[in-house]
Amino acid sequence: MVRRILILLIAFLCAIVLLAPGFLVQGSMPSALAEDNGLALTPPMGFNDWNAFHCGVTEAEIKQAADFISSSGLKSAGYRYVNVDDCWMASSRDSHGNLVPDPTKFPDGIKALADYVHHDDLLFGIYEGAGTQTCAHKPGSYKHETQDATTFASWGVDYLKYDWCNGHSVPFTDFPGQTHDQVAQTLYTKMSKALNASGRPIVFSMCNGADSSVHPANWGAPISNLWRTTHDIHPNWASILSIYTQNVTLFAKAGPGHWNDPDMLEVGNGSLTTTEEQTHFSLWAEMAAPLLIGTNLLTASKTTLSILLNTNVIAIDQDSLGVQGHIVSKSSSGSQQVLTKPLANGDVAVVLLNEGTSTATITTNASAVGLPQVSSYTLSNLWAGTHSTTSGTITASVASHGVVMLHVHAG
Repeated sequence: MVRRILILLIAFLCAIVLLAPGFLVQGSMPSALAEDNGLALTPPMGFNDWNAFHCGVTEAEIKQAADFISSSGLKSAGYRYVNVDDCWMASSRDSHGNLVPDPTKFPDGIKALADYVHHDDLLFGIYEGAGTQTCAHKPGSYKHETQDATTFASWGVDYLKYDWCNGHSVPFTDFPGQTHDQVAQTLYTKMSKALNASGRPIVFSMCNGADSSVHPANWGAPISNLWRTTHDIHPNWASILSIYTQNVTLFAKAGPGHWNDPDMLEVGNGSLTTTEEQTHFSLWAEMAAPLLIGTNLLTASKTTLSILLNTNVIAIDQDSLGVQGHIVSKSSSGSQQVLTKPLANGDVAVVLLNEGTSTATITTNASAVGLPQVSSYTLSNLWAGTHSTTSGTITASVASHGVVMLHVHAG
């Protein structure tokens, strides 16, 4: 009798263990239990070379960027990832099918470069594509996902940007009956599983390559830690505004470990004015977006660095609650908007945005931005560095293409 009871008890305990999420066989249940890697609990911060160097990137430039991040205060402000984008690899794989770094641009190899970045207590990222080719027509990872993930792990990679811009190079006959969106999901999931099986924690960043038929925001979590939501960014006001308009509506998709990605920062680039750069940085922080610097740090102006180093704005982006800010009101023309982002301590971050061509007064109140009713509120202006109190009304004169960004505390 005792033996029978013990057998039943053991069977019962085994059933509990087998049903526990950590013991499920990969693929036997929804992918939510297979892909989550526990990384990027706040939006990743760092540097990506593409907007600065495009295909001209070299090993020396990545080392210089890493050194500058360490010495300039950027690392202390939270910027940790040093990411190499497309064009780092040779035009073909080696005889064993392995990816090969371009010997001219990266003569010491990727592992040595990753070691160099890690020596500065920073993290290293790399780029690949889900198709047979990358955007720059270098070898893609299609049918090499496990091999490439293993390679990246052996090199010490901490972050993978995985693109889709040549996803159409995949033979779609391999996926009968699937749409482009479904094929992309299948291939991204395959790389996600390969990264998780590599034995190294690697942040997974999906990029849809501006393919309007692929919608990673609909299925990106928990396959990846972040996913591109828009077309490529450009350093002008129209591009910033267009990308913001698309990304801000997706606030319900974001959260710790899985973020909407409106692309890299253009602060310091192109025709953007200082006001527009502050707006760009504020909106990305309000939307809990990854903050990946995309300018040449060695030539960055003091103004550019002061924007990138605004730790009060960065704190809004990095708030542990992980909620993406959203629009709570608009003017009749839509050109003046109020956004709010709840914070972990019960405060809110409010952005008063003026898309218009002339200065405008924008007004809201504590209740509209989600605060409880109390007798007074403290307003901290995150760009002006000023503080004030109000009984509930929140109002400011906002420059054309500008923002007023406020940290609002009730009581």
